[in-house]
Amino acid sequence: MSDLTVPSEASVVLIVDDVPENLGLLHESLDRAGYRVLVTTDGLSAIEIAHRCLPDMILLDGNMPHMDGFESCAQLKASPITQFIPVVFMTGLSETEHIVKGFQVGGVDYVTKPLNIEEVLARVKTHLAHAKLLQQQKQVIDATEVAILALNLEAKIAWKTAKAEAILTQYLPDRAGFEAGLKQWFLDLHHEKDSKKLMSCVYSMPQQPLQLTLLTPFEPTRHPAKNYLVQIKVLSQALSCEDILKYCPQLTQREAEVSHWLILGKTNKDIAEILELSPRTVNKHLEHIFEKLCVENRTAAVAYINSLLQAE
Repeated sequence: MSDLTVPSEASVVLIVDDVPENLGLLHESLDRAGYRVLVTTDGLSAIEIAHRCLPDMILLDGNMPHMDGFESCAQLKASPITQFIPVVFMTGLSETEHIVKGFQVGGVDYVTKPLNIEEVLARVKTHLAHAKLLQQQKQVIDATEVAILALNLEAKIAWKTAKAEAILTQYLPDRAGFEAGLKQWFLDLHHEKDSKKLMSCVYSMPQQPLQLTLLTPFEPTRHPAKNYLVQIKVLSQALSCEDILKYCPQLTQREAEVSHWLILGKTNKDIAEILELSPRTVNKHLEHIFEKLCVENRTAAVAYINSLLQAE
């Protein structure tokens, strides 16, 4: 195993492979390319080394005894200490199911065996540069003390600033509902032809809604692997029916009441029970609300009403 004390100016690559010939070839090639190299032959020690040394990248064999690369990667991604280290799979398992599995457990790329060293070096260089940019981006945003979440295409939180963590800790001790709301927001974005209509949404708790604003253009077909930045702001309070009628005089009293509970994140069924209406009647009110506000769905309606409040 390589010396574990490495200078900070050199990018550190951990190679995990149970075949000595592969280890030797990769070690020599990466060393000549200017990287500092750590090596190990099994998944368990890879996890231990990654936590102790925090390499900049891991080249991970998918097919190893005892603990294979897929399980090793899943454990690395489950740890807050190692979850952001990019993992590139090296595998002779080239069937689609294995490739998909590698991405599902958190890998950023894969190369097939027998290895093409030039290809491996090119992918290492690319992913190290991308990881460095993300880290620099996070550091800059953290320094501004702005509440920012970085979400992947599945709306899972990739990282968050200290301010965002403080807001989530204060207002959302149970984040399951919030994470489900993020996922629904991104699903709406996928189905909305004009994503600009859904650049903002509100996640509501009683008397304390959070305004979420998408700062990154939503372009999943052009950039499927990118992170999307979302700014969080704490709104002063949930709009009352009187406030809604003030900002949206085209609505009726009943439509304002439905809108109030809509802003608070209630489902159609919840609203029907609260207002003692049938679900069908609530659906009709929502259709009228969408038509009068010139929006197409719940998320856009909430964003529109709250934007009027913010604009005043």
